[in-house]
Amino acid sequence: MSLTGTPFFLTSIVLVAAALALPLVFWSRIRGPGAVRHTARLVMLLVVQATGVLLVFVIVNNSNGLYDNWDDLLGTGSHVNAAADLGPDGTGGKSVRTEPRIKQRFRPAGDPRMGPGVQVTQLKGQISGVAGEVYVWLPPQYGQPAYRHRDFPVVEVLPGYPGSARAWFGALQVNTQLAPLMLRGEVAPYIIVAPRTTLLGNADTGCANIPGKVNADTWLSVDVRKMVTDTFRAEQKPAGWAVAGYSAGAHCAVELGVKHPDRYRAAIGLSGYNDPVGEPASLTARTPRLRDLNNPWKILQHDRVPPRLALFVSGAATDGYPGAVALRQVARHPTTVRAVRLPAGTGGHATAVWKQQVPEVFRWLTHQVPMH
Repeated sequence: MSLTGTPFFLTSIVLVAAALALPLVFWSRIRGPGAVRHTARLVMLLVVQATGVLLVFVIVNNSNGLYDNWDDLLGTGSHVNAAADLGPDGTGGKSVRTEPRIKQRFRPAGDPRMGPGVQVTQLKGQISGVAGEVYVWLPPQYGQPAYRHRDFPVVEVLPGYPGSARAWFGALQVNTQLAPLMLRGEVAPYIIVAPRTTLLGNADTGCANIPGKVNADTWLSVDVRKMVTDTFRAEQKPAGWAVAGYSAGAHCAVELGVKHPDRYRAAIGLSGYNDPVGEPASLTARTPRLRDLNNPWKILQHDRVPPRLALFVSGAATDGYPGAVALRQVARHPTTVRAVRLPAGTGGHATAVWKQQVPEVFRWLTHQVPMH
């Protein structure tokens, strides 16, 4: 039974109802010594609590897009087939342009919570050694005759950890929010791409390449990117690409943008952090060297040539904003940083807060990564 499916949700409701009925029916009917009666009643109360917790978890998980399936929840899944040392640029010395075309077949996502038009495919990363699902939403203009010879800009969107690739469409409703803005010309007609980021059981990859463990960076910035440009009328140059994320995904987005200005022109981080220790489960937080290599603040500090990159980084006073200010302080031309402080009482570290930010950040992005 699917963790996020309607049958499991209904089953959890039935279990709660049945658990509540047990003490109502049998509380005064239990016979035997006092110890037996008290134990039986305690068990019934524990069952009520357990089923209640289960129902709350299902509701929260479905609303926030935390876990896609049982393997993600239990930490037993792995989407890594190989993790070779691919070198500083993450390509293993291969020329991505000369690699065979990766034209994927997509099917409707089939999840009504994600809104209309979302497609999904199962991609095997030819360079990264990672395999996983990738969701794609095409803007309203994509199928219009006036745009049939146009290439479209792309935004790769990343969830937090734990987090589902569906979350930007489900919890944040990025497609249903942006479609009318695109039709009115307020936001550029972006192709929205949401790849799987939970790749190694119960560990956060930090969206980094770690030889022998995972090549998450290459999966996101090379394999997924190439598949999109091979399959859709998508911009190929970095001027047509951006990456966005929230929470741990915000760290990933800024990190990927800073590391790869040859692949992304802009990055958006909502309530993220710079130092990988912001996510205790991150593989990149386990050694000082990995922390330094994957800290965008330190990368900007030591870059001899500042990247041509526009950053939008937001957060509350103690949740993301200090990191945004730190990035702004070390950024040098042509790097730009817009640091946005969320008002107190906005709603905390939650998808409801980031959902409200979607129109604002995409209006900003339209000036950084327009349609050419």
